[in-house]
Amino acid sequence: MAHDYPFDSELAAAVALIPPVDLSDLAAARAAQAREVAGRLAAVDSAGVEVGQAVAPGREGAPDVALRTYRPLGAAGPLPAVYSIHGGGFMLGSPDVDHAFNLLLCRDLDAVVVSPDYRLAPEHPFPAGLEDCYAGLCLLAKGDAGPEVAADRIAVLGDSSGAGMATALTMLAHARGGPGIRFQVLFSPALDDRLDTPSARAFTDTPVWTRHLARQSWEAYLGAGVPGTGDVSPYAAPARAGVAGLRGLPPAYVAVMQFDPLRDEGIDYARALLAAGIPTELHLFPGTFHGAVAVEYAGVVRRMGDETVAVLRRALGR
Repeated sequence: MAHDYPFDSELAAAVALIPPVDLSDLAAARAAQAREVAGRLAAVDSAGVEVGQAVAPGREGAPDVALRTYRPLGAAGPLPAVYSIHGGGFMLGSPDVDHAFNLLLCRDLDAVVVSPDYRLAPEHPFPAGLEDCYAGLCLLAKGDAGPEVAADRIAVLGDSSGAGMATALTMLAHARGGPGIRFQVLFSPALDDRLDTPSARAFTDTPVWTRHLARQSWEAYLGAGVPGTGDVSPYAAPARAGVAGLRGLPPAYVAVMQFDPLRDEGIDYARALLAAGIPTELHLFPGTFHGAVAVEYAGVVRRMGDETVAVLRRALGR
């Protein structure tokens, strides 16, 4: 597919190499992603990090939740922690997707990183995945995920639907009285099932993610015919929370991509946080598209990574 957008030059060169996302055959899409991720994992350097597994008891009769844990070798606890939630349109993905970045965060921050392998839609629609993430967060905060963690220095991080899940998890934890979350890092967050922002209406042919794919993902997550109606919980689509529903949340860093159907819902959410009195940093990266973070060699992507580490280091007192 040809794209007539002024992308960053390094990203533009990579666009033709990025396979299109097709959710019409979900089994095939999951298999294709697993093959692509497996190829990248083979080249990952895990030096300096102990990678492990933990299991969180499922909430209220739900199945247990597998967690991947990352601990910096030789670091003395208690350590700050990053709870890293993978994306994938609520339908794809696993902790493998962010494995390389989670290793980087663990090393550069000298912090514990934990990634939940939450249940996916449409087999497990809302709130299954969110409750899985909450169960894992509780285990992490209690110090039962393995590494010794400073429960007052936990940040959540996510990309795309993972950022939407991180946002909802922050709201849910606040409403339930804990665990405490100190900071939230949200990349290209999927927050609004209504898909009525200017960017959602405009970007129907952008790389990786389009309005059509966003609609498919919300239908899978919420159920057919539910997105855009009045029956959607703000814990599913945090854009529906309104300013009053955001008061008391932790500070945030929100990053959006210029040519992304989700761009404006991220901007709107950052503005709502500010209106609620929440310290919030918003960064729009020019010339980028949804999922551009996968083009790891591009200068703008390296800058995103450096900035993420910098804001987390400041937030977690590293």
